[in-house]
Amino acid sequence: MTTDPTTPSPELHATAEDIAHVRAAYAKLREEIRKTIVGQDDVVDQILMAIFCRGHAVVVGVPGLAKTLLISTLAKTLSLQFSRIQFTPDLMPSDITGTEVIQEDKATGHRQLRFVRGPIFGNVILADEINRTPPKTQAALLEAMQERHVTVGGIQHDLPSPFFVLATQNPIEQEGTYPLPEAQLDRFMFQVQISYPTATEEEEIVKRSATRASVQTTAVLSAPDIKKVQDLVRAMPAPDHVIRYALRLVRATRVKEPMDGGGPRPKLVETYLAWGAGPRASEFLILAAKAKAILSGATHVLPEHVQAITKPVLRHRLMTNFNAEADQVTTDAIIDNLLKEIPVDGATPRERKQMNEVLR
Repeated sequence: MTTDPTTPSPELHATAEDIAHVRAAYAKLREEIRKTIVGQDDVVDQILMAIFCRGHAVVVGVPGLAKTLLISTLAKTLSLQFSRIQFTPDLMPSDITGTEVIQEDKATGHRQLRFVRGPIFGNVILADEINRTPPKTQAALLEAMQERHVTVGGIQHDLPSPFFVLATQNPIEQEGTYPLPEAQLDRFMFQVQISYPTATEEEEIVKRSATRASVQTTAVLSAPDIKKVQDLVRAMPAPDHVIRYALRLVRATRVKEPMDGGGPRPKLVETYLAWGAGPRASEFLILAAKAKAILSGATHVLPEHVQAITKPVLRHRLMTNFNAEADQVTTDAIIDNLLKEIPVDGATPRERKQMNEVLR
């Protein structure tokens, strides 16, 4: 009987010593990354959380924000094999997964097919500008992400473990692109937004590039260490009331369904959303909150851990309507309204007011 590699052993528990060890390694990781990358602390945190949750992330940012440098540096600090795939309109699925070639034995003259592995066979995969390749090639990558293996010539080839895909998209240039459908975007755990650096950070970037030589990055965690952290994340306790809070956040986005409890739906959600998030969002919300809890040094998941990662989990799973486009309302603004209006304790604002009056 085989076991699911994504499920921790039943006897595994996240002890205080384990959490302290993870936090120490996490602090050292950030220190090593800062030798090369200036700023972008939130981006680094979200990418690390995705790796520790066995998830994948799509990064949205304009060119020149060091997306490639960030992920290659991260791979070095994690002692993992880094592979970059530049997506272009003529890229074929076999260019990603690999292909079979005819190989001849010079001694016997016998010919046989030999599988040549593609760039997908790495630990950390940078899928650069994933929306520039046709859907057929996109699907080949997304299938590998989901199944963690590729099948060529009827033979299944397992991908290395750990395996993490970071896909990038350029938000300002859409001509000649093939946008990922919502169903495929849903396979990514996080959508990470990279913004311009601050004036101080940009000054430091210029100084470094003009005066400093290449920086040596030290590996902090090995592949077995990462697998252990991934198991600890899943073993982190999540109380029922926190799970119910995460469910209320996700279910409130489903404008086609009645609101749980029959209360009013948040105003921006009601006005600007055409479609809400599915059950995968609920799963990822709790899983990411577990990673946030460990990295914060907590012994169990708290509502603030859920709130801290709601935007990267939900922003690419919410479909806005024409009103949102006309009023220039973003999914992040809708999520802010959601976090403000959805109560942590399950009581509506009116019910809380009534309870306070009774207590008086």
